[in-house]
Amino acid sequence: MGLTIGVDIGGTKIAAGVVDEEGAILNTSKVPTPATPEGVVDAICAAVQEASSAYEIEAVGIGAAGFVDDKRATVLFAPNINWRYEPLKDKVEQRVGLPVVVENDANAAAWGEYRFGAGQGHDDVVCVTVGTGIGGGIIIGGRLHRGRYGVAAEFGHIRVVPDGLLCGCGSQGCWEQYASGRALVRYGQQRAAATPDAAEILLGLGDGTPQGIQGKHISQAARQGDPVAVDSFRELARWVGAGLADLASLFDPSAFIVGGGISDEGDLVLEPIRKSFRRWLVGNTWGRPQAPVLAAQLGGRAGIVGAADLARQG
Repeated sequence: MGLTIGVDIGGTKIAAGVVDEEGAILNTSKVPTPATPEGVVDAICAAVQEASSAYEIEAVGIGAAGFVDDKRATVLFAPNINWRYEPLKDKVEQRVGLPVVVENDANAAAWGEYRFGAGQGHDDVVCVTVGTGIGGGIIIGGRLHRGRYGVAAEFGHIRVVPDGLLCGCGSQGCWEQYASGRALVRYGQQRAAATPDAAEILLGLGDGTPQGIQGKHISQAARQGDPVAVDSFRELARWVGAGLADLASLFDPSAFIVGGGISDEGDLVLEPIRKSFRRWLVGNTWGRPQAPVLAAQLGGRAGIVGAADLARQG
């Protein structure tokens, strides 16, 4: 199969890209994400038609945040769009006249990294996307593992602290409450409030109050050596690495790939994650083989590239 289109549905924009067999994006189109479920369908179709106007396209892959059924056709639940059993494949196919595959957005990004990014050369890969929350994807023997019902790899909602912090999913103590961008901001705000003298740089980048600290401020302050910002990253990394060690006990992959906004910080966060992973990996003291923890390479392109390639796979 030749050219396909990948669609990445974000909270503020919907991006579509024409992708060739080598994973290169030839053309893109972006439209604002509408507020209504039907408006999102309209926007997807508009983005696909605009991106494909000068190309012959053979299929469309859509990455959607939420639970997608095992037939890769229906969005069972999407927390940010209010889709409930949404027949997205049928609706878009009728409008664009092309075969459509619907996939969870984290799965699509993981597949993109496996095929064209950091996962090349590995057949067993676990991808963890650390952003506002935590997403994931599992590739076993070169195949994307979706689970029997299509909703595998929801790593962010593994409970790591019994009766811990309340999560948006309704449970308590989920991993993403301790190892996500949102958690990083909480760590920074709490530490700055407790030791403001040690957070001079960090507080100066915001409005001067702990409540005004944002994720970008913590990143910038950590690069300038602010001890509170650095310690906040270390706390985040401790939780991420410990979670990866648990996932190693489940899947024993040949590589972990860490993506999302956190991975943009490079070794500032990746080295502490690796250290925590080694600390908590069962059997590490007797020389158990360790999967490398790699930084994602495709960045924001991963979802588009992965969705397009999954559409090509059929």
